[in-house]
Amino acid sequence: MKKRLLLLVLGGFCSCGNNAVQEKEVIQEGMEKIPLDSIKKGLVEQGYQIFEYKDEEEDTTYLMQQYFIVFLKKGPERSGGKEETDSLMALHMEHLGRMYEEGYASISGPFGDDGDIRGITIYNTPTLEMADSLARIDPMVKSGRLIVETHPWWAAKGFPLR
Repeated sequence: MKKRLLLLVLGGFCSCGNNAVQEKEVIQEGMEKIPLDSIKKGLVEQGYQIFEYKDEEEDTTYLMQQYFIVFLKKGPERSGGKEETDSLMALHMEHLGRMYEEGYASISGPFGDDGDIRGITIYNTPTLEMADSLARIDPMVKSGRLIVETHPWWAAKGFPLR
């Protein structure tokens, strides 16, 4: 299972005599420090798209990674009774839980209104095709109650929600 990164720290300096050495490390769950180059190499080897973004004002560099945001939208099949709906919802939640546990999904959740877009999942996969394929095996999607719309989305690696 992929380990989740919590905080990216780049651009700090540690003084070693008269020489300044720029630290480039990521603080990972469990507070284990991993060199940035190792993380970048691993992501690239797995096929992920990445780049570094320099925030001049904060003198910080962020490792940006491409994720995929899947919009779960109302599908054409809206019939069925409560029992069928409850069964599909349980299978839907099981699917999303499995995607999270296996490291493919970073976060999922429903929207709080009754609009056409019912929820989102952010997939942590190397390709759009993989994210889209994983979203389409959701039982609610397979039943036609939901349809998916998948888009590439960039975010700084390891940033938590606030």
